[in-house]
Amino acid sequence: MRNPRSPWPFTARAEELDLVRRNLSTGRRGIVVTGAAGSGRSRLTAEAVPEAMRESVLVVDDAHLLDDASATLVHELALGGRTRLLVTVREGEPAPEGVSRLWEENLLPRLALAPLTERACAELLARAVGGYVDALTVRRLYRASRGDLRLLRELVVAVHAGGDLSHVSGTWTWRGTPPITARVRELVEETIRDLDTEERDALELIASGEPLGTGVPSAGAAGTGANAPGALVAPGVLERLRARGLVTVDDRLVHPLHGPVLRAAMERSRPGRPSGGRRPPRASALAAECEELAARAYAGRLAEIPRGIGERMAEDDTGWDEPAMPEFCARRARVARLRGETREAMAWSREGLRRSPHHRACLAELAHAAAYVGDLTTAWQALSRGPAPAGEAWTRPWQTAGARPPAPARNTRSPAPDTATWPRTSAGDTRSPTPAGAGRSQAPTQDRRPWASAAVPARTWALAAEGDLDGALRSALGVAGDGLFGDDLFALHDVVRLGSPELVADRLGELADRTEGDLAPLLARHARALARRDGDALDKVARGLADLGLMLHAAEASAHAALVHSDRRASQASRNRASALAGACQGARSSALVNLALPRLTARQRQIVSLAAAGLTNRQIAEQLTVSIRTVANHLCDAYARLGSSDRAGLEGLFTVGRRDGRTGGHR
Repeated sequence: MRNPRSPWPFTARAEELDLVRRNLSTGRRGIVVTGAAGSGRSRLTAEAVPEAMRESVLVVDDAHLLDDASATLVHELALGGRTRLLVTVREGEPAPEGVSRLWEENLLPRLALAPLTERACAELLARAVGGYVDALTVRRLYRASRGDLRLLRELVVAVHAGGDLSHVSGTWTWRGTPPITARVRELVEETIRDLDTEERDALELIASGEPLGTGVPSAGAAGTGANAPGALVAPGVLERLRARGLVTVDDRLVHPLHGPVLRAAMERSRPGRPSGGRRPPRASALAAECEELAARAYAGRLAEIPRGIGERMAEDDTGWDEPAMPEFCARRARVARLRGETREAMAWSREGLRRSPHHRACLAELAHAAAYVGDLTTAWQALSRGPAPAGEAWTRPWQTAGARPPAPARNTRSPAPDTATWPRTSAGDTRSPTPAGAGRSQAPTQDRRPWASAAVPARTWALAAEGDLDGALRSALGVAGDGLFGDDLFALHDVVRLGSPELVADRLGELADRTEGDLAPLLARHARALARRDGDALDKVARGLADLGLMLHAAEASAHAALVHSDRRASQASRNRASALAGACQGARSSALVNLALPRLTARQRQIVSLAAAGLTNRQIAEQLTVSIRTVANHLCDAYARLGSSDRAGLEGLFTVGRRDGRTGGHR
C-alpha cells in the first residue's frame, strides 16, 4: 500500500484545471476560484500554476483573509489588466470588498468548485492507496468527509495507522468506528466553531442519543421535569440548527462525525454526564428494513434506497449480536445488484459473510454480482460453498489449487437443475410476492427461498460470463419455473436478457396481467419488443427500467434497441444511452452489452473472446467448446485484427460498453 501520508495524486478536476489554465493564458486577466474548506482550491492552484509560471501569474491564495488595503491593491491590479491573477476564496467566509468586486464587477470570471462526487472520491482513494477500495468503505469515507479532502486524507491516515484498513483478496476494506484523532477532531470542530452556547448544548444533547438516535423533542414537547430533553432545548434552537444544515428534520445529526467528536468532548469536559441515551429496539427496526428491501426488490421500486439502521450498524461494525444482520446484508446486496451497483453488491455480500461465513443468500448474491463483472473465480468459489441442486457439483478444483480453470466438459454444468423437489407456491397463486414473515416485528430468519433458487440465477450468469450461453439459457429456464416469491419474474427476464425472448414472452405477459406495479409489465414489454425487433419499443422499455432504478437492465434494453434499429441515427442514439447506463453499473458486463461492444465479431468469436477475457487459456477454451486449439487460436487472431488489439492484454478494455477500470473509481 502507498503511504497515505505521501502526497496524494491530483484527480477528478481535469475540466476545472483546463478552465483555470485557459484563463491564465496570454491575453487573459485571470480567474477567481471559490470553494468550501477542503475543496482543493490550493491544490488546483498548484497544478494550474507550476513553478515556471510563477513569475508571470500573481497567485493570491485565501484572499478572504486579506486586509482592506491588500484587497484594494488586488482590485486595482485587476482593473489595470496587465497582471494575470489567480485568486482563491473560501465559500461561506466574508471577503473584503476589494476581493468580492472582482467577480461582482465581472473583472474576473469565477469558478465555484463543487464537492467531489462519490465516484470521484472512489477514484482518488484507489489511486491514493494504490489499489481497489471496497464500495462500502468508499461510501463511509465519502459521507464522513462531507467533501472535505483534508478530512478525507486524515481519516485514511488514521484508519491506516490504527491497523483498521485491511487488504483481503485485492480489496482495501475498513469497518469499525471512525478514528477521532486530534487532527480529525480539529477539522470537524471547525465546522461548528461559530455555534452559540444554546446551539452547542442542543447539538450535544442530540449527539448523546447517537448513533442510533431516538429523536430529540423541542421545547414544549412531551416530557416533564428539568431533565426532560425538551426542557433542555430553548425554543427555536433546533430550527436554527436545521436551517444551518446541521440537524435533519427528525432531529439527527447531519455530519457523521459530529456525534463522535461531540461525545468525546463531553467525556473530557463533563465525565459525569451520560454519553448515550435510551436505545430503541434494534431487532424490530432491522426486521422491518429487511422486509422493506425485499418488497422494493420484488416490486422494482429501486430508484431511491433509504439509509437506515442496518447500514449504520454495518458501517460502524456493530450489531454482531443481531442475528438478522447477515440477512439484511444479503437483501441489501440484492437491491444493489438490481440497481446495477455490482461492486457494491459484492461488498454487501462480503459484509454478510464476515458475520455469518456460510450464509446462503450472501453466497448467492456474491456469486451473482461477481459473475456480472467477470470475476469467475469468486463466483464459482461462492457457489461451491453451498449445496448444489439435485446433487450437481458446483466445485471448481482449480480454485483451491490456485491454477487456471481446466474448463470441465460442457455437460457437467449446462443441464437445467432438477426443481421437482423444491417447494413451490400453490398453482395459480397471484398474491403480491412477499417473503414469509412480512409485517412481523421479530428479526427475520434467512430468506425462505431455497438455496438453489437464489444460486442457480448466479450460476446462469457465471456460465454466460464463461461464454456457455446455451448452458446459461438452460439454467435460466430451469429456475424460471420455480415460482417462489416472484423470482420466476426475474428468472424469466434472464431468458430475455440472454437473447431468447420468444421462449418466455407469453409467460411474462401472463405474470404482468396478474401482478401489481410497473415492473412486470415492463419486463413483459421488453420480451415482446425484442421478439418483434421493435427498436422504438425497446427504447421506451429502457427509459422505464431506468426510472425504476434497474440500470443494468435498462442498459441491456438500450443495447438491444441499438442492435435492431434499422435507422443508423436511432441505432447510435440507443448505443449512446446503453453506454451511459452501463457506465453507472460498476463494470457489469452481460451478453447484450458484449454483443454491442463487439459488433464486428461473429457469435463464435464473441464466445471465444469472452472466455479469453475471463482468463481461460486456448486449451481450456477448446475443451470448453469441443473444438481444436488451432481453431481457437485462429478465431482469436481474427478477433484481434477486427478489434485493433494485439493480444489478450487488450481484450479487457474492449469487452464492454461503458467500461470502468477496476482500479480507478472504486468501480469496475
